[in-house]
Amino acid sequence: MAATLVPASVLAQATKWMIDAAHSSVNFEIVHMGVSHVHGAFSSVKGVVTLDDKEIAKSSVDATIDTTTVSTGTEMRDKDLKSPNFFDVEKYPSMTFKSTSVTKAAGKLQLIGDLTLNGVTKPVVLALDGPALPQTDAKGVTRSGFSASGTIKRSYFNFGASKFNAVLGNDVKFTIDVEIDKQ
Repeated sequence: MAATLVPASVLAQATKWMIDAAHSSVNFEIVHMGVSHVHGAFSSVKGVVTLDDKEIAKSSVDATIDTTTVSTGTEMRDKDLKSPNFFDVEKYPSMTFKSTSVTKAAGKLQLIGDLTLNGVTKPVVLALDGPALPQTDAKGVTRSGFSASGTIKRSYFNFGASKFNAVLGNDVKFTIDVEIDKQ
């Protein structure tokens, strides 16, 4: 029986990237009383992205969003969002996303995975824009990035008591913009 040796560089197609929290964000939008859109953001998202340049479908994302950083620009609303009425940040200081697959549909990439919010895990599908062509800065750090967007149903995650149904829409649109640093 003969053994064939293949250089590690040929086998290693996937590269590990860290999400740069200083250059990444999660933004959301929800309808208020059927008449306006309220916007907010989370300023801390961290995690690891594994990119496979040869087979993008083998790529993955594992990200954590710090719910304590939620901000809508209105102190009273932010305090309510952090309370047990919504994010319950003392009990659930973060939400997580773990991808299960990357697919291509109608020529566009989709990132599919499990979102855990307030202790409830549900599958979500995100439209993916990117990854951008890598750039190397003056310090030798190689960076890339991508955006993912989608809509989740508040009710699927038991998010916001039903008493808020009359004033808040069920659909929450969101966009995740991340810059990633090659490891």
